Amino acid sequence: MITDNHGRKINYLRLAVTDRCNLRCFYCMPEEGIDWLNRAELLSYEEILRLCTLLVDMGIDKIRITGGEPFVRRDMMQLLEALSAIDGLNEISLTTNGVLTAPYIPELKRLGIKSINLSLDTLDAGRFFSITRRDEFAAVMHTLDELLKYGFEVKINAVVMDGRNTQDILPLVALTKDLPVSVRFIEEMPFNGDSHVYTGLAWDHLRILDHITQSYPGIQKIKDAPYSTSYNYHIPGHIGNVGIIAAYSRTFCGTCNRIRLTPQGEMKTCLYEGEGLDVRALLRSNASNDELRQQLATAISHRAKDGWEAEAARKTGDPVHESMALIGG
Repeated sequence: MITDNHGRKINYLRLAVTDRCNLRCFYCMPEEGIDWLNRAELLSYEEILRLCTLLVDMGIDKIRITGGEPFVRRDMMQLLEALSAIDGLNEISLTTNGVLTAPYIPELKRLGIKSINLSLDTLDAGRFFSITRRDEFAAVMHTLDELLKYGFEVKINAVVMDGRNTQDILPLVALTKDLPVSVRFIEEMPFNGDSHVYTGLAWDHLRILDHITQSYPGIQKIKDAPYSTSYNYHIPGHIGNVGIIAAYSRTFCGTCNRIRLTPQGEMKTCLYEGEGLDVRALLRSNASNDELRQQLATAISHRAKDGWEAEAARKTGDPVHESMALIGG
């Protein structure tokens, strides 16, 4: 078991396998993209497997694959196959934008992957294009249909953006009436790669809930799972549920059980952390497993109490602005 300096058990790794993405969501990166990492800067699959095997041995039992967009990276299914064979790893899940995902769904099912988070900020094709700068709405909706057909636990992640998609909140909630999905609304964060000026949070978790409650006054709070990042709700008569993630307000930090590995091999103990542990350098300097284990444990033992403390500890002149694609969305 890995425990941080605040007594929190760490058993969850968010593993970003690439910084590249086939969408250009304005809240994540500029229209022209970011300065992509070259292949040598990314952790190889062999390095990822070595590190994940070690972390599972230390107590990690859940890994979520993120990006960028995971399926942009070549041979993604080979990595998932190898990860699924790690003894002691109880759960592998994925976050995807759904553009390339549909053809892999039967194989994901075969590997025992049960949970998929699908990024979908709107149910309107025009607004989808405006937000993502790509005409891929039909492909994403096809992926949603296929995921439900194959019986996956589906969570739809929607970033709430003032003046952009607040009119989509209620239509997304309405999906839960007839579909077994959890629609989760996420506070907008400043990790935008400087693609637009972040002026603060206009729609926090309280405002989002109030907006939903006005149309669904019978909405009920339900019990949150251990370590949940979302406040979860159910509307009587609906099949699915609604969640709200206070990602900017950071109200869930006290029970955080996760660490992150960026595509370039930097381990972050908090999303808002500045510089993390350079695991890639350790791997490529032929560090032993014992040395890796010690460095990982040391980093976790100096973890910030919450996202506010982590942000405050960033180097002077190092504002929060890097793209989520570089730190694992």
